[in-house]
Amino acid sequence: MTLSAVLVATSIAIATPSNTKEKTTEKTTKAVEKKVINTEASTITWKAYKVTGSHEGTINLASANLDFNGTILTGGAFVVDMTTINTTDLEGEYKQKLDGHLHSDDFFGTATHKTASLEITSVKASGKNAYNATANLTIKNITKEVNFTISVYGSKATANLKVDRSQFDVRYGSGSFFDNLGDKTIYDEFDLVVDLQF
Repeated sequence: MTLSAVLVATSIAIATPSNTKEKTTEKTTKAVEKKVINTEASTITWKAYKVTGSHEGTINLASANLDFNGTILTGGAFVVDMTTINTTDLEGEYKQKLDGHLHSDDFFGTATHKTASLEITSVKASGKNAYNATANLTIKNITKEVNFTISVYGSKATANLKVDRSQFDVRYGSGSFFDNLGDKTIYDEFDLVVDLQF
């Protein structure tokens, strides 16, 4: 082959686009969609347990989003307004007393720690519309890893978490820090049910 023929062939090879490369790029550059949560239509319900029973209430979301690649959940982030924590199973004086105690430094110290946050770090599908998620949860400026389940149906999602308050320096009535509490013991784990709309 002559030198001129080699140069022509090389020029054609360089100028010809690679379909394989284009297809690979298309697959890897699909944008992640952040769906903003409607905080007014969403709810967080908590339930805490003690030897003699339980209490429950609500907390408001300040802001939140879930991340999707197509219809697949890939991540998300939440900020909770801790100043809104309250009880829903009590009324009158008893409600005021417990609400005030939850806001005090014995529990969540909301005058200083006004928000809590959760940032999803990994998501794995566990079934149709269902996922196992890992996230960093921050309460009272302490961050710990938590695992939880979340299900997505259309424009709604529900997450279920168990939180160990002793990991976040919420010590009041905890058998992890105090002995001989007897029937005044408040268990460390509490439940959160998060119902989201977006």
